[in-house]
Amino acid sequence: MSATVAAALKKLAVTVLTDKKLRKVVFGIVLGILIIILMPIAAVLALFNSTLEFDTAQRQEMIAQNLTAEQEAQMQAVEDTMYAIQDAMTAAGFSGRTVDAQVLFVLALQDYAHQQDFVSKLVGCFSENQSDEQLIAAVNAAFGTALSGEDFREVMASVRGVHIDTSSYVDRSTKNNMDLVQWAIAEEKAGWGYVWGTYGQVFDQALYDYKLEQYPEEVGGYAEFIEQHWLGRRCADCIGLIKGYGWFDPESGAISYGANGMPDTDADSMYELAVEKGPVDTMPEIPGLAVWHRGHIGIYIGNGQVIEAMGTRYGVVQTQLLSGTWTHWLKIPYIQYIEEPAPTEAVPSMETTRLTEHPQGGNVS
Repeated sequence: MSATVAAALKKLAVTVLTDKKLRKVVFGIVLGILIIILMPIAAVLALFNSTLEFDTAQRQEMIAQNLTAEQEAQMQAVEDTMYAIQDAMTAAGFSGRTVDAQVLFVLALQDYAHQQDFVSKLVGCFSENQSDEQLIAAVNAAFGTALSGEDFREVMASVRGVHIDTSSYVDRSTKNNMDLVQWAIAEEKAGWGYVWGTYGQVFDQALYDYKLEQYPEEVGGYAEFIEQHWLGRRCADCIGLIKGYGWFDPESGAISYGANGMPDTDADSMYELAVEKGPVDTMPEIPGLAVWHRGHIGIYIGNGQVIEAMGTRYGVVQTQLLSGTWTHWLKIPYIQYIEEPAPTEAVPSMETTRLTEHPQGGNVS
């Protein structure tokens, strides 16, 4: 296979896995046909580092031009199975892990899809609080395969780094504090990176080049680290973690600058704009409040825990409220507060040690 085709497939794989609107249309087409049929499984692990850009029309045109009648039939079978997996995972209470199951099907279990109980057997491999290695062990036991937990973890790390999970949202039609908490929890689990001036975009080469020019010191000063750790992943700075939620459309999966009435502002201006705010020792127990000190802001997720985009060398991390240097709290403007109990997913984490790099942020995008 030529380098050009491999690069195209690589970008298509990541895009379809992480673009909800596109996934509904061509998930089975791209992953089931272009990857499984047209290239060997061994090449899949090389799929997830490209910065090649395609728009939807280009993807669909490429697909249409290369499908035979046999491939169209295979495409339909893959697509049907994808939807069956989605429905079964949702029914089993694992909607947040649907992509994991679909990736397993596409990348490793195509040969078993003809079995009448294939979907139920695959879904039966999932359990609560399960590591990737435990999942793969269950899959190997169920299907007699010899899959590598390390390989699966490597693929999923790239997928999770760009996939935005909305399965736990309370009300996708509004911008509210409880969904802001779920947003923050999901992005911390996904291992989002930190790059100054970003707000949740996939940090590809084009965006990197733009930010280098825009912020030569804040981005250029960490160029080597960013290239090694954050290229190809979603990234946000401290205020960008909040603005990204405000600008995010859960239906299309797009993060559109300035959307939903939330302006582009920095951390200090966000605090000044807030109507309800006060010293941190007066903070009510409301998940989705912001915590602030001059030049930096984080999201309080309840139970004494904060998720913050801490700095370039840290990314998005979970920390303890009392271990930080927060001085004030605020209700974020443009966020509707529905005061419910703290989410059970917010679990205590090890305190993230702050090294010599000061938490960065507070800039407009």
